[in-house]
Amino acid sequence: MITEFSHKQLLAMKWWNMRSYGDRDAIICDGAVRSGKTLSMSLGFIFWASKCFKGSSFAMCGKTITSLRRNVITPMLPLLTEYGYIINEKVSRNYFDMTFLGSTNRVYLFGGKDEGSAALIQGMTLSGVFFDEVALMPRSFVEQALARCSVSGSKMWFNCNPDNPSHWFYNEWIKKLKQKNALYLHFTMEDNPSLTKRVRERYERMYSGTFYDRFVLGKWTASQGVVYPMFSAEKHIFSGDISCERYVISCDYGTVNPSSFGLWGLSGGVWYRLREYYYDSRREGSSRTDEEHYSALEELAGDRAVEKVIVDPSAASFIECIRRHGKFPVAKADNDVISGIRQVSTALKQGRIRFHESCRDIIREFSLYCWNERAGADAPVKENDHAMDDMRYFVADMVRSQGGGELIALSVAR
Repeated sequence: MITEFSHKQLLAMKWWNMRSYGDRDAIICDGAVRSGKTLSMSLGFIFWASKCFKGSSFAMCGKTITSLRRNVITPMLPLLTEYGYIINEKVSRNYFDMTFLGSTNRVYLFGGKDEGSAALIQGMTLSGVFFDEVALMPRSFVEQALARCSVSGSKMWFNCNPDNPSHWFYNEWIKKLKQKNALYLHFTMEDNPSLTKRVRERYERMYSGTFYDRFVLGKWTASQGVVYPMFSAEKHIFSGDISCERYVISCDYGTVNPSSFGLWGLSGGVWYRLREYYYDSRREGSSRTDEEHYSALEELAGDRAVEKVIVDPSAASFIECIRRHGKFPVAKADNDVISGIRQVSTALKQGRIRFHESCRDIIREFSLYCWNERAGADAPVKENDHAMDDMRYFVADMVRSQGGGELIALSVAR
């Protein structure tokens, strides 16, 4: 059982039962990763629900149910059992019943990953709702969930890492705290007594630029300048040959736009971009067919045992072409742009990916790939991004296939 909480963590747990804040309708906790806001808030949410209601329904929401279970439910339930709760979890039906001191309530789990998610929660009657990483959820889902909280005494619980200052949640909730009757707590890593100084310094080394401002300093700040300011020729470019134990190819496919393929090899825990194929039809003066691109893919692979080819999910005809030839297993890439950029940023900071000096197009794009400062939200300029995209597909797939392992700590850094 956790025995030490900081003052701010205790406030996130007990605010609802305090004379100064008990009349608030909501609590918002934002700030740095690993600051302890999620665990303290989730425990507080359950304590409040058990103390104030009996036979009621509640909702706990994450971007996906998988991420909600990983980040909130799995760490929380054993602690609740230690506190004396009886938990009856129905994993296949996405809810759990909790009984404490004779009172039983039900908590439903929801994922708010896109605009269609709002329909999942529509029609329910809730006594309270908890949002983990609310800044990653669409406004329609959040507002539909809030509309379900019609029971007298219901309260709303929000946590998130900061995002762009034009984000709807920042403007509609954090900037309107008085109007929303909400308590606001800003967390830093120092608010988590379980983190040692050494661990805090490790997280500080993981990020730079915009992501450092958000995840370490906890600022709502706009993305500016190049997307990967941590890229360094001295640190990330190599020459000569590398002996590798695994090989993977990543592909960003284009017809009018350039096609970019990267051959990656794993050696000593580092993934090396050994060679690349980059074909710009405008630059070359002619387009290539799927079969011609496939021939280039085979040439890039050579006689290496390539375990899979990761392809832009929108390139349906090229994916089918690879499957038809039957030589390489093919996987559709994860095309979550911002999540992928975060993962690549961490891989670069950790020195987990490097690039051969012959890979001139990806090296060129590093200096040109910039944030779109006019977009009003996080978005890179859609130019000079084709090698950047195939690299992002590769890193995201390696994170997913390794379960967030040692390649990327960002996927589990909260």
